Amino acid sequence: MSDVPDRFNQATAHFGDLVHKVSADQWSNATPCDEWDVRALVNHLVYEARWAPPILAGRTIADVGDQFEGDLLGGDPETAYDDAVKAALNATTAPGAMEATVHLSYGDTPGSDYVAQMACDFILHAWDLARGIGADDTLDPDMVQWVDEIARPQAAMLTASGLFGTPIDVPEDADPQTKLLALFGRRR
Repeated sequence: MSDVPDRFNQATAHFGDLVHKVSADQWSNATPCDEWDVRALVNHLVYEARWAPPILAGRTIADVGDQFEGDLLGGDPETAYDDAVKAALNATTAPGAMEATVHLSYGDTPGSDYVAQMACDFILHAWDLARGIGADDTLDPDMVQWVDEIARPQAAMLTASGLFGTPIDVPEDADPQTKLLALFGRRR
Protein backbone atom coordinates (compact mmCIF):
# COMPACT_ATOMS: atom_id res chain seq x y z
CA MET A 1 0.00 0.00 0.00
CA SER A 2 2.98 2.30 -0.43
CA ASP A 3 1.20 4.09 -3.28
CA VAL A 4 -1.85 5.02 -1.19
CA PRO A 5 -0.80 8.64 -0.48
CA ASP A 6 -0.15 9.11 -4.22
CA ARG A 7 -3.58 7.64 -5.02
CA PHE A 8 -5.16 9.96 -2.46
CA ASN A 9 -3.33 12.93 -3.98
CA GLN A 10 -4.51 11.98 -7.47
CA ALA A 11 -8.11 11.45 -6.30
CA THR A 12 -8.30 14.76 -4.44
CA ALA A 13 -6.70 16.61 -7.35
CA HIS A 14 -9.29 15.31 -9.81
CA PHE A 15 -12.16 16.16 -7.46
CA GLY A 16 -10.57 19.57 -6.85
CA ASP A 17 -10.37 20.28 -10.57
CA LEU A 18 -14.12 19.72 -10.70
CA VAL A 19 -14.74 21.89 -7.62
CA HIS A 20 -12.98 24.73 -9.40
CA LYS A 21 -15.27 24.26 -12.42
CA VAL A 22 -18.47 24.74 -10.42
CA SER A 23 -20.10 27.98 -11.55
CA ALA A 24 -21.95 30.23 -9.12
CA ASP A 25 -25.34 29.01 -10.35
CA GLN A 26 -24.46 25.29 -10.04
CA TRP A 27 -23.99 24.93 -6.27
CA SER A 28 -27.62 23.90 -5.79
CA ASN A 29 -27.67 21.45 -8.74
CA ALA A 30 -28.76 17.91 -8.02
CA THR A 31 -26.18 15.10 -7.99
CA PRO A 32 -26.61 11.33 -8.33
CA CYS A 33 -26.45 11.24 -4.52
CA ASP A 34 -30.12 11.83 -3.75
CA GLU A 35 -29.51 13.52 -0.43
CA TRP A 36 -26.83 15.94 -1.66
CA ASP A 37 -26.79 18.81 -4.08
CA VAL A 38 -23.41 20.00 -5.44
CA ARG A 39 -22.68 22.16 -2.38
CA ALA A 40 -23.56 19.40 0.08
CA LEU A 41 -21.45 16.89 -1.87
CA VAL A 42 -18.41 19.17 -1.81
CA ASN A 43 -19.03 19.87 1.88
CA HIS A 44 -19.04 16.10 2.49
CA LEU A 45 -15.59 15.73 0.92
CA VAL A 46 -14.24 18.74 2.82
CA TYR A 47 -15.60 17.11 5.97
CA GLU A 48 -13.75 13.88 5.13
CA ALA A 49 -10.53 15.73 4.42
CA ARG A 50 -10.78 17.71 7.68
CA TRP A 51 -10.97 14.45 9.65
CA ALA A 52 -7.75 13.03 8.19
CA PRO A 53 -5.18 15.08 10.17
CA PRO A 54 -6.53 14.34 13.66
CA ILE A 55 -7.41 10.71 12.88
CA LEU A 56 -4.00 9.98 11.33
CA ALA A 57 -2.39 11.66 14.36
CA GLY A 58 -4.04 9.06 16.62
CA ARG A 59 -7.02 11.02 17.89
CA THR A 60 -10.33 9.23 18.31
CA ILE A 61 -13.76 10.21 17.05
CA ALA A 62 -14.65 11.23 20.60
CA ASP A 63 -11.54 13.43 20.75
CA VAL A 64 -12.54 15.26 17.58
CA GLY A 65 -16.19 15.51 18.54
CA ASP A 66 -18.40 17.69 16.42
CA GLN A 67 -15.86 20.33 15.41
CA PHE A 68 -16.33 19.55 11.71
CA GLU A 69 -20.13 19.50 11.70
CA GLY A 70 -22.17 21.92 9.62
CA ASP A 71 -21.22 24.11 6.68
CA LEU A 72 -17.48 23.92 6.12
CA LEU A 73 -17.54 25.79 2.80
CA GLY A 74 -18.61 29.25 3.92
CA GLY A 75 -18.53 31.91 1.23
CA ASP A 76 -15.55 30.43 -0.64
CA PRO A 77 -16.07 26.71 -1.32
CA GLU A 78 -13.01 26.41 -3.57
CA THR A 79 -10.63 27.73 -0.92
CA ALA A 80 -12.32 25.65 1.77
CA TYR A 81 -11.75 22.55 -0.37
CA ASP A 82 -8.13 23.45 -1.20
CA ASP A 83 -7.25 24.16 2.45
CA ALA A 84 -8.86 20.97 3.75
CA VAL A 85 -7.19 18.80 1.13
CA LYS A 86 -3.79 20.41 1.69
CA ALA A 87 -3.99 19.55 5.39
CA ALA A 88 -5.16 16.01 4.58
CA LEU A 89 -2.35 15.47 2.07
CA ASN A 90 0.19 16.65 4.64
CA ALA A 91 -1.27 14.19 7.14
CA THR A 92 -1.19 11.26 4.71
CA THR A 93 2.46 11.81 3.87
CA ALA A 94 3.62 12.38 7.44
CA PRO A 95 6.19 9.82 8.62
CA GLY A 96 4.45 6.70 9.89
CA ALA A 97 0.94 7.73 8.80
CA MET A 98 0.37 4.67 6.63
CA GLU A 99 1.61 2.32 9.35
CA ALA A 100 -0.31 4.00 12.16
CA THR A 101 -3.44 2.50 13.66
CA VAL A 102 -6.41 4.82 13.31
CA HIS A 103 -9.49 4.65 15.48
CA LEU A 104 -12.66 4.66 13.36
CA SER A 105 -16.32 4.13 14.22
CA TYR A 106 -16.14 0.48 13.16
CA GLY A 107 -12.83 -0.29 14.87
CA ASP A 108 -9.10 0.14 14.65
CA THR A 109 -7.74 0.20 11.11
CA PRO A 110 -4.32 0.64 9.50
CA GLY A 111 -3.73 4.20 8.30
CA SER A 112 -3.14 2.94 4.77
CA ASP A 113 -6.61 1.33 4.68
CA TYR A 114 -8.24 4.50 6.00
CA VAL A 115 -6.54 6.68 3.38
CA ALA A 116 -7.37 4.18 0.63
CA GLN A 117 -11.04 4.32 1.67
CA MET A 118 -10.94 8.11 1.52
CA ALA A 119 -9.30 8.02 -1.92
CA CYS A 120 -12.02 5.68 -3.16
CA ASP A 121 -14.68 8.07 -1.88
CA PHE A 122 -13.10 11.03 -3.65
CA ILE A 123 -12.87 9.03 -6.88
CA LEU A 124 -16.50 7.90 -6.83
CA HIS A 125 -17.79 11.30 -5.78
CA ALA A 126 -15.82 12.92 -8.61
CA TRP A 127 -18.22 11.13 -10.95
CA ASP A 128 -21.18 12.44 -8.91
CA LEU A 129 -19.84 15.99 -8.99
CA ALA A 130 -19.11 15.83 -12.72
CA ARG A 131 -22.67 14.68 -13.35
CA GLY A 132 -24.03 17.44 -11.13
CA ILE A 133 -22.25 20.20 -13.03
CA GLY A 134 -22.40 18.69 -16.52
CA ALA A 135 -18.63 18.11 -16.78
CA ASP A 136 -16.79 15.15 -18.27
CA ASP A 137 -17.55 12.22 -15.96
CA THR A 138 -14.83 9.92 -17.23
CA LEU A 139 -12.73 8.51 -14.41
CA ASP A 140 -9.08 7.55 -14.79
CA PRO A 141 -9.12 3.87 -15.89
CA ASP A 142 -6.20 3.00 -13.59
CA MET A 143 -8.02 4.52 -10.62
CA VAL A 144 -11.23 2.69 -11.59
CA GLN A 145 -9.34 -0.60 -11.55
CA TRP A 146 -7.71 0.24 -8.21
CA VAL A 147 -11.04 1.12 -6.56
CA ASP A 148 -12.65 -2.00 -8.02
CA GLU A 149 -9.89 -4.21 -6.61
CA ILE A 150 -10.47 -2.70 -3.16
CA ALA A 151 -14.27 -2.58 -3.23
CA ARG A 152 -15.42 -5.70 -5.06
CA PRO A 153 -14.24 -8.16 -2.35
CA GLN A 154 -16.19 -6.05 0.17
CA ALA A 155 -19.35 -5.66 -1.94
CA ALA A 156 -21.70 -7.39 0.50
CA MET A 157 -20.38 -5.36 3.43
CA LEU A 158 -20.65 -2.10 1.46
CA THR A 159 -24.25 -2.83 0.54
CA ALA A 160 -25.12 -3.86 4.11
CA SER A 161 -23.68 -0.59 5.47
CA GLY A 162 -26.52 1.35 3.88
CA LEU A 163 -24.05 4.05 2.84
CA PHE A 164 -24.17 3.04 -0.81
CA GLY A 165 -26.90 2.31 -3.31
CA THR A 166 -27.96 -1.22 -4.08
CA PRO A 167 -25.69 -2.72 -6.75
CA ILE A 168 -27.12 -2.64 -10.26
CA ASP A 169 -26.80 -5.50 -12.72
CA VAL A 170 -24.95 -4.53 -15.87
CA PRO A 171 -24.02 -6.57 -18.93
CA GLU A 172 -20.91 -8.72 -18.60
CA ASP A 173 -19.29 -6.77 -21.43
CA ALA A 174 -19.85 -3.35 -19.78
CA ASP A 175 -16.77 -1.18 -19.47
CA PRO A 176 -14.89 -1.15 -16.12
CA GLN A 177 -16.18 2.30 -15.09
CA THR A 178 -19.80 1.26 -15.68
CA LYS A 179 -19.23 -1.92 -13.66
CA LEU A 180 -17.66 0.02 -10.79
CA LEU A 181 -20.43 2.60 -10.72
CA ALA A 182 -23.02 -0.18 -10.78
CA LEU A 183 -21.33 -1.81 -7.77
CA PHE A 184 -22.14 1.38 -5.85
CA GLY A 185 -25.68 1.64 -7.21
CA ARG A 186 -24.98 4.31 -9.80
CA ARG A 187 -26.23 4.28 -13.39
CA ARG A 188 -23.98 5.67 -16.05
